Amino acid sequence: MISEKNVAEGFYDETLISEGFFILKFNNETDESQTFKREIGSNYIQFHFCIKGSASFLFNEGNYKLPLSEENSLLLYNPQRDLPLHINVPPHSWLLSVLLPIEKFHALFSTEANYITFLSDENKDRKYYKDASISPSMAIVLNQLMNYNLHPSVKPLYFKGKAYELLSLYFNRPADLDVEQCPFLADEDNVTKIKRAKQIVISKMTEPPTLQELADEINLPINKLKEGFKQIYGDSVFSFLFDYKMEVARQLLASGSHNVNEVGLRVGYSTASHFIAAFKKKYGTTPKKYLMSLSA
Repeated sequence: MISEKNVAEGFYDETLISEGFFILKFNNETDESQTFKREIGSNYIQFHFCIKGSASFLFNEGNYKLPLSEENSLLLYNPQRDLPLHINVPPHSWLLSVLLPIEKFHALFSTEANYITFLSDENKDRKYYKDASISPSMAIVLNQLMNYNLHPSVKPLYFKGKAYELLSLYFNRPADLDVEQCPFLADEDNVTKIKRAKQIVISKMTEPPTLQELADEINLPINKLKEGFKQIYGDSVFSFLFDYKMEVARQLLASGSHNVNEVGLRVGYSTASHFIAAFKKKYGTTPKKYLMSLSA
Protein backbone atom coordinates (compact mmCIF):
# COMPACT_ATOMS: atom_id res chain seq x y z
CA MET A 1 0.00 0.00 0.00
CA ILE A 2 1.28 3.44 -0.94
CA SER A 3 -0.13 6.52 0.71
CA GLU A 4 -0.10 10.12 -0.39
CA LYS A 5 -1.21 12.80 2.05
CA ASN A 6 -1.13 16.54 2.31
CA VAL A 7 1.14 18.43 4.68
CA ALA A 8 -1.37 19.50 7.34
CA GLU A 9 0.29 19.07 10.73
CA GLY A 10 -1.22 16.19 12.68
CA PHE A 11 -3.97 15.58 10.14
CA TYR A 12 -3.20 11.91 9.47
CA ASP A 13 -2.03 9.07 11.69
CA GLU A 14 -1.66 5.40 10.80
CA THR A 15 -1.32 2.49 13.22
CA LEU A 16 -0.41 -1.06 12.23
CA ILE A 17 -2.46 -3.50 14.34
CA SER A 18 -0.99 -6.67 12.85
CA GLU A 19 0.21 -7.71 9.40
CA GLY A 20 -2.09 -6.04 6.86
CA PHE A 21 -4.43 -4.67 9.58
CA PHE A 22 -4.46 -0.85 9.86
CA ILE A 23 -6.24 1.96 11.69
CA LEU A 24 -6.17 5.33 9.92
CA LYS A 25 -7.08 8.50 11.81
CA PHE A 26 -7.95 11.80 10.14
CA ASN A 27 -8.19 14.77 12.50
CA ASN A 28 -8.72 18.02 10.62
CA GLU A 29 -8.81 20.87 13.14
CA THR A 30 -7.69 23.41 10.54
CA ASP A 31 -9.93 25.90 8.73
CA GLU A 32 -9.28 24.30 5.34
CA SER A 33 -10.40 21.04 3.76
CA GLN A 34 -7.74 18.33 3.67
CA THR A 35 -7.33 15.52 1.15
CA PHE A 36 -5.76 12.10 1.37
CA LYS A 37 -5.02 9.34 -1.15
CA ARG A 38 -3.98 5.76 -0.59
CA GLU A 39 -3.88 2.64 -2.76
CA ILE A 40 -5.91 -0.26 -1.33
CA GLY A 41 -6.05 -3.71 -2.92
CA SER A 42 -9.20 -5.61 -3.85
CA ASN A 43 -8.52 -8.14 -1.07
CA TYR A 44 -9.24 -5.51 1.60
CA ILE A 45 -12.42 -4.72 3.48
CA GLN A 46 -12.80 -1.10 4.55
CA PHE A 47 -14.70 0.40 7.49
CA HIS A 48 -15.02 4.19 7.70
CA PHE A 49 -16.46 6.06 10.69
CA CYS A 50 -17.25 9.79 10.67
CA ILE A 51 -16.98 10.88 14.30
CA LYS A 52 -17.33 14.63 13.83
CA GLY A 53 -18.22 16.87 10.90
CA SER A 54 -18.30 15.09 7.54
CA ALA A 55 -16.18 13.51 4.82
CA SER A 56 -16.44 12.70 1.11
CA PHE A 57 -15.07 9.65 -0.69
CA LEU A 58 -14.06 10.16 -4.31
CA PHE A 59 -14.05 7.34 -6.87
CA ASN A 60 -13.19 7.02 -10.58
CA GLU A 61 -10.74 9.92 -10.40
CA GLY A 62 -13.28 12.17 -8.73
CA ASN A 63 -16.19 11.48 -11.06
CA TYR A 64 -18.22 9.82 -8.31
CA LYS A 65 -18.61 11.30 -4.83
CA LEU A 66 -19.91 9.44 -1.76
CA PRO A 67 -20.61 11.65 1.31
CA LEU A 68 -20.37 10.44 4.89
CA SER A 69 -22.01 12.51 7.62
CA GLU A 70 -21.34 12.76 11.35
CA GLU A 71 -22.19 9.68 13.47
CA ASN A 72 -22.44 7.44 10.41
CA SER A 73 -20.29 4.62 9.05
CA LEU A 74 -19.50 3.07 5.71
CA LEU A 75 -18.41 -0.48 4.87
CA LEU A 76 -16.82 -1.10 1.45
CA TYR A 77 -15.66 -4.35 -0.13
CA ASN A 78 -15.19 -5.21 -3.79
CA PRO A 79 -13.20 -8.35 -4.62
CA GLN A 80 -13.47 -7.55 -8.33
CA ARG A 81 -11.40 -4.35 -8.29
CA ASP A 82 -9.15 -2.20 -6.12
CA LEU A 83 -10.89 0.54 -4.12
CA PRO A 84 -8.23 3.20 -3.58
CA LEU A 85 -8.88 5.63 -0.76
CA HIS A 86 -9.34 9.20 -1.94
CA ILE A 87 -11.08 11.32 0.67
CA ASN A 88 -11.81 14.94 1.37
CA VAL A 89 -12.10 15.94 5.03
CA PRO A 90 -13.69 19.39 5.64
CA PRO A 91 -12.55 21.70 8.46
CA HIS A 92 -13.08 20.50 12.04
CA SER A 93 -13.94 16.94 11.03
CA TRP A 94 -12.77 13.61 12.44
CA LEU A 95 -12.71 10.34 10.53
CA LEU A 96 -11.40 6.93 11.54
CA SER A 97 -10.91 4.00 9.13
CA VAL A 98 -10.18 0.32 9.68
CA LEU A 99 -8.57 -1.66 6.85
CA LEU A 100 -7.89 -5.38 6.90
CA PRO A 101 -7.56 -8.24 4.41
CA ILE A 102 -10.78 -10.19 3.88
CA GLU A 103 -8.99 -13.43 4.84
CA LYS A 104 -8.06 -11.99 8.23
CA PHE A 105 -11.57 -10.63 8.69
CA HIS A 106 -13.12 -13.97 7.69
CA ALA A 107 -10.99 -15.72 10.32
CA LEU A 108 -12.52 -13.50 13.02
CA PHE A 109 -16.02 -14.64 12.05
CA SER A 110 -15.34 -18.11 10.67
CA THR A 111 -18.32 -19.64 12.49
CA GLU A 112 -20.67 -16.78 11.61
CA ALA A 113 -20.58 -16.79 7.80
CA ASN A 114 -24.34 -17.21 7.53
CA TYR A 115 -24.94 -14.30 9.90
CA ILE A 116 -22.67 -11.86 8.04
CA THR A 117 -24.14 -12.20 4.57
CA PHE A 118 -21.13 -11.21 2.50
CA LEU A 119 -19.02 -13.95 4.13
CA SER A 120 -21.25 -16.79 2.88
CA ASP A 121 -19.94 -18.96 0.05
CA GLU A 122 -22.49 -17.64 -2.43
CA ASN A 123 -21.59 -14.00 -1.72
CA LYS A 124 -17.86 -14.12 -1.04
CA ASP A 125 -16.93 -12.95 -4.55
CA ARG A 126 -19.51 -10.16 -4.69
CA LYS A 127 -18.99 -6.51 -3.84
CA TYR A 128 -20.59 -5.24 -0.64
CA TYR A 129 -21.63 -1.79 0.51
CA LYS A 130 -23.33 -0.79 3.76
CA ASP A 131 -23.96 2.53 5.45
CA ALA A 132 -25.16 2.62 9.04
CA SER A 133 -25.35 4.90 12.04
CA ILE A 134 -22.70 4.79 14.77
CA SER A 135 -24.13 3.44 18.03
CA PRO A 136 -23.30 5.16 21.34
CA SER A 137 -21.09 2.24 22.38
CA MET A 138 -19.17 2.42 19.07
CA ALA A 139 -18.82 6.19 19.48
CA ILE A 140 -17.15 5.65 22.85
CA VAL A 141 -14.52 3.35 21.35
CA LEU A 142 -13.97 5.71 18.40
CA ASN A 143 -13.43 8.67 20.73
CA GLN A 144 -11.02 6.61 22.82
CA LEU A 145 -9.02 5.85 19.68
CA MET A 146 -9.08 9.48 18.54
CA ASN A 147 -8.13 10.86 21.96
CA TYR A 148 -5.57 8.18 22.77
CA ASN A 149 -3.06 9.52 25.30
CA LEU A 150 -1.11 6.61 26.79
CA HIS A 151 2.56 5.67 26.68
CA PRO A 152 3.76 4.82 23.13
CA SER A 153 4.83 1.34 24.25
CA VAL A 154 1.18 0.52 25.09
CA LYS A 155 -0.25 1.88 21.83
CA PRO A 156 -0.12 -1.31 19.68
CA LEU A 157 -1.83 -3.44 22.32
CA TYR A 158 -4.40 -0.74 23.15
CA PHE A 159 -5.28 -0.15 19.50
CA LYS A 160 -5.55 -3.87 18.78
CA GLY A 161 -8.01 -4.36 21.65
CA LYS A 162 -10.05 -1.31 20.62
CA ALA A 163 -10.08 -2.36 16.94
CA TYR A 164 -11.53 -5.77 17.84
CA GLU A 165 -14.00 -4.12 20.22
CA LEU A 166 -15.12 -1.76 17.46
CA LEU A 167 -15.68 -4.60 14.98
CA SER A 168 -17.56 -6.60 17.62
CA LEU A 169 -19.89 -3.68 18.29
CA TYR A 170 -20.34 -3.01 14.57
CA PHE A 171 -21.61 -6.54 13.97
CA ASN A 172 -23.47 -6.89 17.25
CA ARG A 173 -27.04 -8.09 16.71
CA PRO A 174 -28.90 -8.19 20.02
CA ALA A 175 -32.25 -8.04 18.22
CA ASP A 176 -31.59 -11.03 15.99
CA LEU A 177 -32.49 -13.90 18.27
CA ASP A 178 -33.60 -17.33 17.08
CA VAL A 179 -37.16 -16.76 15.88
CA GLU A 180 -37.96 -20.47 15.80
CA GLN A 181 -37.26 -20.79 19.52
CA CYS A 182 -39.27 -17.72 20.39
CA PRO A 183 -42.96 -17.81 19.36
CA PHE A 184 -43.46 -14.14 20.21
CA LEU A 185 -40.86 -13.08 17.67
CA ALA A 186 -42.52 -15.08 14.92
CA ASP A 187 -45.23 -12.41 14.90
CA GLU A 188 -43.71 -9.72 12.69
CA ASP A 189 -46.29 -7.15 13.77
CA ASN A 190 -45.33 -7.59 17.44
CA VAL A 191 -41.63 -7.26 16.61
CA THR A 192 -42.33 -4.00 14.76
CA LYS A 193 -44.22 -2.67 17.78
CA ILE A 194 -41.42 -3.59 20.19
CA LYS A 195 -38.81 -1.95 17.99
CA ARG A 196 -41.00 1.15 17.90
CA ALA A 197 -41.18 1.07 21.69
CA LYS A 198 -37.39 1.12 21.84
CA GLN A 199 -37.25 4.15 19.55
CA ILE A 200 -39.88 5.93 21.66
CA VAL A 201 -37.98 5.51 24.95
CA ILE A 202 -34.75 6.59 23.28
CA SER A 203 -36.33 9.69 21.75
CA LYS A 204 -37.93 10.58 25.11
CA MET A 205 -35.06 9.46 27.34
CA THR A 206 -35.07 12.69 29.39
CA GLU A 207 -38.76 12.21 30.24
CA PRO A 208 -39.62 8.59 29.36
CA PRO A 209 -43.23 7.36 29.37
CA THR A 210 -44.44 4.86 31.97
CA LEU A 211 -44.71 1.25 30.89
CA GLN A 212 -48.47 1.61 30.61
CA GLU A 213 -48.16 4.76 28.51
CA LEU A 214 -45.64 3.03 26.29
CA ALA A 215 -47.84 -0.05 25.92
CA ASP A 216 -50.79 2.16 24.99
CA GLU A 217 -48.74 4.08 22.43
CA ILE A 218 -47.64 0.94 20.58
CA ASN A 219 -51.04 -0.73 21.04
CA LEU A 220 -49.77 -3.79 22.87
CA PRO A 221 -50.77 -5.22 26.29
CA ILE A 222 -48.25 -4.29 28.97
CA ASN A 223 -47.33 -7.93 29.66
CA LYS A 224 -46.62 -8.44 25.94
CA LEU A 225 -44.51 -5.29 25.92
CA LYS A 226 -42.40 -6.49 28.85
CA GLU A 227 -42.11 -10.04 27.48
CA GLY A 228 -41.29 -8.98 23.95
CA PHE A 229 -38.77 -6.30 24.96
CA LYS A 230 -36.92 -8.80 27.13
CA GLN A 231 -36.86 -11.38 24.33
CA ILE A 232 -35.66 -8.97 21.64
CA TYR A 233 -33.25 -6.78 23.58
CA GLY A 234 -32.31 -9.10 26.44
CA ASP A 235 -33.32 -6.61 29.13
CA SER A 236 -36.26 -4.79 30.67
CA VAL A 237 -37.37 -1.48 29.13
CA PHE A 238 -35.93 0.72 31.88
CA SER A 239 -32.76 -1.28 32.37
CA PHE A 240 -32.15 -0.95 28.62
CA LEU A 241 -32.86 2.79 28.83
CA PHE A 242 -30.49 3.21 31.77
CA ASP A 243 -27.65 1.54 29.88
CA TYR A 244 -28.41 3.61 26.79
CA LYS A 245 -28.40 6.87 28.76
CA MET A 246 -25.11 6.01 30.43
CA GLU A 247 -23.47 5.22 27.09
CA VAL A 248 -24.72 8.50 25.66
CA ALA A 249 -23.39 10.27 28.75
CA ARG A 250 -19.98 8.63 28.43
CA GLN A 251 -19.88 9.56 24.74
CA LEU A 252 -20.70 13.19 25.52
CA LEU A 253 -18.04 13.33 28.24
CA ALA A 254 -15.45 11.79 25.91
CA SER A 255 -16.20 14.41 23.24
CA GLY A 256 -14.94 17.09 25.63
CA SER A 257 -17.63 19.54 24.56
CA HIS A 258 -19.84 19.31 27.69
CA ASN A 259 -19.21 19.52 31.43
CA VAL A 260 -20.62 17.02 33.93
CA ASN A 261 -23.71 19.09 34.78
CA GLU A 262 -24.56 19.62 31.11
CA VAL A 263 -24.20 15.92 30.33
CA GLY A 264 -26.44 14.98 33.26
CA LEU A 265 -29.16 17.32 31.99
CA ARG A 266 -28.80 16.02 28.43
CA VAL A 267 -29.58 12.47 29.54
CA GLY A 268 -32.40 13.37 31.89
CA TYR A 269 -30.93 13.98 35.37
CA SER A 270 -32.11 17.24 36.94
CA THR A 271 -29.44 17.17 39.65
CA ALA A 272 -25.73 16.50 39.24
CA SER A 273 -25.63 14.23 42.32
CA HIS A 274 -28.20 11.84 40.83
CA PHE A 275 -26.31 11.72 37.54
CA ILE A 276 -22.96 11.12 39.29
CA ALA A 277 -24.49 8.28 41.36
CA ALA A 278 -26.00 6.69 38.24
CA PHE A 279 -22.75 6.97 36.28
CA LYS A 280 -20.77 5.42 39.14
CA LYS A 281 -23.30 2.59 39.43
CA LYS A 282 -22.80 1.78 35.74
CA TYR A 283 -19.05 2.31 35.32
CA GLY A 284 -17.63 2.09 38.84
CA THR A 285 -16.15 5.56 38.66
CA THR A 286 -17.39 9.16 38.72
CA PRO A 287 -17.78 11.29 35.58
CA LYS A 288 -14.96 13.54 36.80
CA LYS A 289 -12.55 10.64 37.28
CA TYR A 290 -13.57 9.24 33.91
CA LEU A 291 -12.71 12.59 32.29
CA MET A 292 -9.37 12.63 34.13
CA SER A 293 -8.58 9.15 32.78
CA LEU A 294 -9.07 10.40 29.21
CA SER A 295 -6.49 13.16 29.63
CA ALA A 296 -4.04 11.24 31.80
